[in-house]
Amino acid sequence: MAAARESDAPLAAVDIGSNSMRLEIGRVERGRYRRIAYLRETVRLGAGLDAAGLLGEQAAEQGLACLQRFAQRLAGFDARRVRAVATQTLREAANRDAFVQRAQQALGLPVEIISGREEARLIYAGVGWLQPTRARRLVVDIGGRSTELVVGRGRRLQRAESCALGCVDLSRRFFADGRITERALGDAQAAAEAALEPVLGVFRLQRWDEALGASGTIGALSAVLAANGVSDGRVTASGLRWCVARCLDAGRVDALALGGLPPERRAVLPGGLAILLTLVTRLGIETLLPARGALRHGVIAELHARLAAGARALPGAAPGVPLRSE
Repeated sequence: MAAARESDAPLAAVDIGSNSMRLEIGRVERGRYRRIAYLRETVRLGAGLDAAGLLGEQAAEQGLACLQRFAQRLAGFDARRVRAVATQTLREAANRDAFVQRAQQALGLPVEIISGREEARLIYAGVGWLQPTRARRLVVDIGGRSTELVVGRGRRLQRAESCALGCVDLSRRFFADGRITERALGDAQAAAEAALEPVLGVFRLQRWDEALGASGTIGALSAVLAANGVSDGRVTASGLRWCVARCLDAGRVDALALGGLPPERRAVLPGGLAILLTLVTRLGIETLLPARGALRHGVIAELHARLAAGARALPGAAPGVPLRSE
């Protein structure tokens, strides 16, 4: 009975992303995942990298303040039941070791910088955990400074790739002055194509039955399309071109007033839109649906599997059994 109670205790994941930082707390009860708490802050850590690859002090302090708030929510948590992971910004930052040391002090827990492919694997695991299927699926995640693509069948991952291109850095490169022009959008899409070409070449050879998007970028665009009656939330090439037209109509990032678009998403929408339109058109994705799972759910899935089994999950497999979510 004690072991059963231990496996049912809350679990937590901290995602130190390039655009947002997230804390997810939940538990697994009788085969059902139940969220206890979810905190998200738009920190834009990725915007703090300078030309030399150094993370600036202002961005670092904003990130550390966020982690301190997360630490307050995690007070009393068993460290074995929490995993904190950092992604592309800290993979790139030349001074990452110094920031990680400060981050661990702020959070009171170890912080692990994961590789791009490990990030992709955990994203796929999180989606498969909350949306189990036997079908062959493509999962896309557009983050602040990286984009992940994964193909698998059921819970078994078959191909995972990560590209150092995201909505924050592309928006900074082509829309830094706040203006949205046809030329800037065209240049951003050309840059996205060039950066993604090695990945596109691999995934054009793949086949899938369904395509899901696990990122905030895709969720935001899905919400915009639904709120404006363009679709029921399905993301298509025609729907994305409608978004491009509305961006051009607005002319400026701060003038974007699309229904369903959170204000904090305006600054990174043009870059994310350029990346997603490139992926949808070049890969021939007819319909992309927002996923329920994400990186943080993959982290929690592995924590649950390891603690429940009393052993480390097998590498390369999405651990655990299919669960329903609340």
